[in-house]
Amino acid sequence: MSKLRLILFRHAKSDWDASFNHDSERPINKRGQKAAAQMGKILKKADQVPELAWVSPAVRAQQTFELASQEGGWNLNQETVPELYHSHPQLVLETLRNRAPEVNSLMLVGHEPVWSELCSSLIGEAYVHFPTAAMARIDFQLSNFQDISYGVGKLVWLLQPKLFKDFKSI
Repeated sequence: MSKLRLILFRHAKSDWDASFNHDSERPINKRGQKAAAQMGKILKKADQVPELAWVSPAVRAQQTFELASQEGGWNLNQETVPELYHSHPQLVLETLRNRAPEVNSLMLVGHEPVWSELCSSLIGEAYVHFPTAAMARIDFQLSNFQDISYGVGKLVWLLQPKLFKDFKSI
C-alpha cells in the first residue's frame, strides 16, 4: 500500500477594493501576491511539490496557484475543478473519490471555511484553521484517492506565510 499526499492550499489574501461583478472575479491583493510567491518557493525548497493541482475557478485561487507555481518553479499539471468553489467538505471528498486522480500527491487550491472543515474532518482529531495562503499536507495510508474517507488522514504539516515573513532568502 502506497502513501497518498494531499496538500490543501488556501488562496492568498483577496482584494476587496478591486472592481469585480461576482465573488468569483475577486483578485488577490499585493500582500496576497507576495504570500503566494513566498509559499511557492517554500514548497519547492522543501521538496514538497505535488504531481498534480486541482484549482478552484475563482480568480483569487487561480492567481494564487499561478504565482506560487511560477515563483516556486513548479512543474506540474493543473486542472480547474468547479467543485472546489462555493463548496463544502462532503462535495470535495466525493469529487476526490469520483475523479480519483492516478497520482500519489495532489494539491487542492481553494477556500475557507471548506479547507478548515475538510482538513479537520480528514484527520479527525482537532479543528485546523486556515489563514490566507496557508498550506497543509495530509498523508493517507491508501493506494488510491478513491478510498479516501474522514478520520484516516494524518496532518504532517501546516504552513502559514506569516511564519516566514522575516526569511529574506526564501
